[in-house]
Amino acid sequence: MNVLFLCTGNSCRSIYAEALFNHLTETRHRAWSGGSHPAGEVNPLTLIWLEKAGISTRGLTSKSWDDLEVTPDVVITVCDDAAGEACPLFLGKAVKAHWGVPDPSRAEGSETEIEAAFTGTFGALRRRIEAMLALPLDRLSDDALRQNLEEIHQRAFREEAPQGDTA
Repeated sequence: MNVLFLCTGNSCRSIYAEALFNHLTETRHRAWSGGSHPAGEVNPLTLIWLEKAGISTRGLTSKSWDDLEVTPDVVITVCDDAAGEACPLFLGKAVKAHWGVPDPSRAEGSETEIEAAFTGTFGALRRRIEAMLALPLDRLSDDALRQNLEEIHQRAFREEAPQGDTA
């Protein structure tokens, strides 16, 4: 199975997802990332965080989805609707899902706050990818896969949402 993680700039979230998926999966599945308007370089903090996590950064580049050498079976967009980002629309026959997560490269504040943003996004994508890889990917119909991918996002989103004040 070929999975494409897609966002506009392909400099942080989709790069995280590509690297995480390939780090966690068996060899018969492979991920790529791309952008509709690639930034041209990977955010340096993204690479630092991946290296801290022991995940290879070899070959990670910000690239256009037009430059892919494979046809994806699954396309997962990772743009953050809550922040008003416009996600690119992929017009292929692939199974499509949306896993909106915040863009840590837009974080402002102290070094600690910025690091927390990168940590949060990394963790959010890792939870979703681990749940995806726990599925019987080779046995699911396209509709079942699409439904499972959406459920993974919804479940993770509920778990990540800030809890109200219980006092």
